[in-house]
Amino acid sequence: MSIAESGEFGLIGRIVSRLDSGTATILGPGDDAAVVRAADGRVVASTDVLVEGRHFRRDWCGPIDVGHRAAAANLADIAAMGATPTALLVALCVPPTLDSAWAEGLADGLTAEAALCGAAVVGGDTSSSPTLTIAVTALGDLGGREPVRRNGAQPGDILALSGRIGYAAAGYTILSRGFRTPKMLVEAYRRPEIRYAAGPEAARLGATSMIDVSDGLLQDVGHLSTASLVGIDIRTEAFDMPDQMRDTATALGLDPYQWVLAGGDDHPLAATFPAGTRLPADWREIGSVHDGSGVTVDRKPWSGPLGWDHFKVN
Repeated sequence: MSIAESGEFGLIGRIVSRLDSGTATILGPGDDAAVVRAADGRVVASTDVLVEGRHFRRDWCGPIDVGHRAAAANLADIAAMGATPTALLVALCVPPTLDSAWAEGLADGLTAEAALCGAAVVGGDTSSSPTLTIAVTALGDLGGREPVRRNGAQPGDILALSGRIGYAAAGYTILSRGFRTPKMLVEAYRRPEIRYAAGPEAARLGATSMIDVSDGLLQDVGHLSTASLVGIDIRTEAFDMPDQMRDTATALGLDPYQWVLAGGDDHPLAATFPAGTRLPADWREIGSVHDGSGVTVDRKPWSGPLGWDHFKVN
């Protein structure tokens, strides 16, 4: 059944029936607005949009995959502030000819990803559109902590990363070349694996700055450098690169560090910590902060692309 056949309210009913409530949800879908607990007294909010053909392709990703990706892109931003995600609001603009089952799969993916960090989809909107577009707003709770911003890094700090990096970019390249293997890399593009708890953990450890690496490590760490008025150096020896990534890069005639340093969509968290901070297992040191400006790699300028730009051909 197409969405045009089921109608707007039929579509909404199908989607709502697939949603679960999170612990912060007081009132979910069904009224003019949702009600979400904000025990801290402050609400962390972030929004992101995914456009078919620009951010995802239906021949590369199933609807559940797209749901995971759409939720993850926003939930990671909440974690990067040191907060715990609590809720998602989703606006869905769809072609009327789209099969209703696709929208239901999307709802399943959104719900499943939100559940990984105790959040829930609590409301949203639908509209007809010639281009399939998914806009998500995420909310979060700081739990009494101060938000970890981008502008607090200090010379002498260490730079650390929580989560995998380069996997999704490698998967994107593989798909764009018409291949479907190695499966590990392709699946990394389809569904990010994010350590949401690492954000609040970093805040408790005294992180001086933090960011969700969505558009490329060099580009996003560059935002920390610019906001904090410091220089940051990244050490390539700090990264564990799986054999599948090295072998794929060799087969395609590419430098795998291009994926690690400039690839997006994995959504790890990058943060700076005071020197001597004992990092837990979820974090690994990958660089250092110093007087100066900009980001270097192994103490040298990086001459390649820095990452994703939404208004350029990537």
